[in-house]
Amino acid sequence: MAIHFIRDKKESIYDPYAQGMAEEAIPKYRMPETGSAPEVVTDLILDELLLDGNAKQNLATFCQTDVDRYIHRIMDKCVDKNMIDKDEYPQTAEIELRCVAILADLWNSPASETTIGCSTTGSSEAAMLGGLALKWKWRKRREAEGKPTDKPNIVTGPVQICWHKFARYFDVEIREIPMEHGRLLMTPEEVLKRVDENTIGVVPTFGVTFTLEYEDVKAVSDALDKHQQDTGLDIPIHVDAASGGFIAPFCQPDILWDFRLPRVKSINASGHKYGLSPLGVGWVVWRTEQDLPEDLIFRVNYLGGDMPTFALNFSRPGGQIIAQYYNLLRHGREGYRRIQQACLDHGAYIAAEVSKLGIFDLLYDGTSALPGAAWMLKPDADPGFNLYDLSDKLRARGWQVASYSLPANAQDMVIQRVLIRHGFSRDMADLFLADLKRCIEYFKENPVRRNLGEKQAGGYKH
Repeated sequence: MAIHFIRDKKESIYDPYAQGMAEEAIPKYRMPETGSAPEVVTDLILDELLLDGNAKQNLATFCQTDVDRYIHRIMDKCVDKNMIDKDEYPQTAEIELRCVAILADLWNSPASETTIGCSTTGSSEAAMLGGLALKWKWRKRREAEGKPTDKPNIVTGPVQICWHKFARYFDVEIREIPMEHGRLLMTPEEVLKRVDENTIGVVPTFGVTFTLEYEDVKAVSDALDKHQQDTGLDIPIHVDAASGGFIAPFCQPDILWDFRLPRVKSINASGHKYGLSPLGVGWVVWRTEQDLPEDLIFRVNYLGGDMPTFALNFSRPGGQIIAQYYNLLRHGREGYRRIQQACLDHGAYIAAEVSKLGIFDLLYDGTSALPGAAWMLKPDADPGFNLYDLSDKLRARGWQVASYSLPANAQDMVIQRVLIRHGFSRDMADLFLADLKRCIEYFKENPVRRNLGEKQAGGYKH
């Protein structure tokens, strides 16, 4: 017969793991009838979160996983600030405007102090805002010419899913340039095959999700300049610089990709990727104020004052914007350069060491675009595993490494990719490489058995 003791939090026998909720399965899909002590609930939730991966070892994500203690302090102080309430939180709104001006200057806007832009919940929302501005400008121009506006299209390279969402949600045909063997990026020739009078804009990606490389914005801009001379069509560019927008200005300043090219009308970037800020902040900036149609700006006064707003979301936290401003002031240009260059060096180091293993072909060597590396198994390699197996085995040591097939028309190419972000050291690179080699040796002794005839194309195809 069980003996039940009456527990009192004030007594010395009190322990969070000897309370009712800890002694039985916690409610998962229905609210409990009564509450529990906050420390008990907190401990139980944090215990469950131990099953998540270690963010420091997540080499698959572009997002920032390391923030300093001062950012934690800022986020704590700003947890109650609603970014949309600009009348109630005017200084938070002012700091947002400062960030826009700083980024416009960083990306060489000819009117950095007066141009327009805004924060968003991430670069995907920012990309959609850039796309909407392109559509509205195109439609207004077509209406002025007395031409139909029912078949807008946008031309992209191999893009992140947010652009497919934009096309579907806002009724725009996406003309995505597929990858081909020997060509994995947008090229001017492929762009010109797809543009016409219904093209609202061309979107080069400055840091392609699949390969980490930059698409050549200047070459595309030059081709569209020539196309305008030949046809009269003036087709603008929006640059999706979700990651590269916070790398190139500091480490590759000679690459022409930003507002130095007059055809570039808007740029989106992610503050919570290489902007070094906590999750939940992106940015979109227009070349000049005139490049954002006035029709897309809403003005509301029911929160206490007349406020212009242009975003897909309404209420959202303000702490990430303040944290972004902190990072810009804290690090400055030189600090960002040193941080991002260290990440680039670590990525190049990993790429060089992976190449030495002899069974991989490098797809990206980590030197010319985003910090990281990408590789495939050599076509003639027979190491006893595919890249999916290798990712699974690395996970046993805590490393989260992305392996995936490329999109059309290169689905038979399976690649593995690592991303390096702030908070990663050379020692961690060596630890990762040691575990990578250990996994390869394991598969030599314990090869994965598969059905006869299963193809290995840069890694057995799933």
